[in-house]
Amino acid sequence: MDFAFSQDQQQLRTAVRRWLADRVPPERLAELADSPGGWDPTSWAELVGLGWVGLSAPDGGGGFLDEAVLLEEAGYAILPGPLLTTMVAAPALVAGGADPTRATALAWPAWLPAGAPAGPTAVATGAGGGWTVTGVLPDVPDLGAAQQAVVVAATGSGPGLFLVEPAGPTVDVRVLATTDATRRVGRLTLDATPAAPLSLGPATAGLVEAMRRRGWAALALEAVGVAQRALDLAAEHAKVREQFGRAIGSYQAVSHRVADVYVRTELARSLAYRAAWCVATAEQEPDAVTAAEVDVACASAKAAATEAAVFACEAAIQVLGGTGMTWDHVVHRYYKRALANESAAGSPAALRAVVAEHLLGAA
Repeated sequence: MDFAFSQDQQQLRTAVRRWLADRVPPERLAELADSPGGWDPTSWAELVGLGWVGLSAPDGGGGFLDEAVLLEEAGYAILPGPLLTTMVAAPALVAGGADPTRATALAWPAWLPAGAPAGPTAVATGAGGGWTVTGVLPDVPDLGAAQQAVVVAATGSGPGLFLVEPAGPTVDVRVLATTDATRRVGRLTLDATPAAPLSLGPATAGLVEAMRRRGWAALALEAVGVAQRALDLAAEHAKVREQFGRAIGSYQAVSHRVADVYVRTELARSLAYRAAWCVATAEQEPDAVTAAEVDVACASAKAAATEAAVFACEAAIQVLGGTGMTWDHVVHRYYKRALANESAAGSPAALRAVVAEHLLGAA
């Protein structure tokens, strides 16, 4: 069995990294993070034009493994914009016949950190095509950059998935001040807002679970990219920075720290790739993998990878010394993304509890 990415996926990785290096170099990243919008809207049109958005749609020409390449590279560059949330929302968009290439925010309780209220916080009323949604949805990532939002709302017959436009007289969008300025979080308030149903009835639960797993895997893949960039920054600095006439990488206090980052990053990468494979297989060959296998793979990957990214960034800051503590160096932006991803969609402790529940239940 071949566990490597295909040649086409490797070529995709090269093209994506080259594009990101050109569009989001460190100085441009700082400019975007400090701008009012927090991202460059023209980049979305380029991503769509290159065919990199909507890859897992029926006519997209790819699947989640191809999107995994994009997510990891987007993490390496901490690309500002709603790429991750749009990919996570793909199952609902495809099922409801919506456009999967439109920038999409995901407004649902499962995205919130552990301890958030369970179940839908919005209520949908209506029938047929005349639905409206009312409710307050906090902590919606990339809300300010989205052209549409997928909302989980309660109906008389259980939860449903709805598509709303985050603009208009019945919608209030408040972008909040958060740690990570490269991924703005907002509060979406809906007041009898017209909504298009994407899924109603029993199928909704399956779509919510598919998005939950995609969210865990996507955050893990992005975290791997963050950890790799932190590792590269630390290793390069250790090679060129000299102290007492020697490169600081020759001292064990530095080299062992960088080696520890490498080990944790590679473990996180293996788990993230396993999660991506499970998600892709569950979507394309449902009988080839069980729901429990996908849950365990995605939860363990998200827990390990986001912790590894935080560890890598903290180690990089230490290796960089005074440079790492300056506001001008890019490493603090990676650290903030790592912290945000660690808390999103469940803490590592909560996700390890998910893994334990599956394993002990199976026993």
